[in-house]
Amino acid sequence: MTSKIVSENLNLWYGEKQALKDISLKIPEKQITALIGPSGCGKSTFIRCLNRMNDLVTSVRIEGKVFYDDMDIYGKDTDVVELRKRIGMVFQKPNPFPMSIYDNIAYGPRIHGQKNVSKIVERSLKESALWEEVSERLDQPALGLSGGQQQRLCIARTLAMRPDVILFDEPCSALDPISTGKIESLMESLKEEYTQIIVTHNMQQAARISDITAFFLLGELIEVGETKHVFEMPEMKSTEDYITGRFG
Repeated sequence: MTSKIVSENLNLWYGEKQALKDISLKIPEKQITALIGPSGCGKSTFIRCLNRMNDLVTSVRIEGKVFYDDMDIYGKDTDVVELRKRIGMVFQKPNPFPMSIYDNIAYGPRIHGQKNVSKIVERSLKESALWEEVSERLDQPALGLSGGQQQRLCIARTLAMRPDVILFDEPCSALDPISTGKIESLMESLKEEYTQIIVTHNMQQAARISDITAFFLLGELIEVGETKHVFEMPEMKSTEDYITGRFG
């Protein structure tokens, strides 16, 4: 199994508080990796390290290494803008731009000088399973879409940049079960092309859609393995306690 991203002894501090402790984790290519664990255990902090989103936080200090296709992303020569283009991110709360559906998708390709923007918009909306719902109203405000549609629009906006990896930070936490099902089906369909990492508090979701599950607790990586194995035969008692609802 080829690793797309590898962290080695990754440590992170917010000021004096250590949020990640020696995280060494391999993210396999074209698989869905779920990060589970209680709130505040480091899951979202970890995925934000993978496209250097934590650079935007002034008090952060990071030690260790993160490799993306064997490139040290914290190396001096890393082009952070290019990195974030290759490793896209979908946030917990849908955040469409206050512009039309079309312009939301076209924005990234336009500022990067890409041609055939209309084709990119159509392809991205089809990939995100939204085309049939919005193709007749592309000029209408994106903020008029439902919550689930807005989240798929944000996924389409990410796909328009042709990323290699997509990070999902609890993408369904604000959505109803039907919208959640659509996002999960979409993630399944994207596996052929993209490596995906999802932070989720929903154990059933992790069990349904992920190939690999990593359990975080208090800033440490406690256990990682094939999802079926982690859920049915966890090796660590704290993993079993969390999955069965005894804590967290």
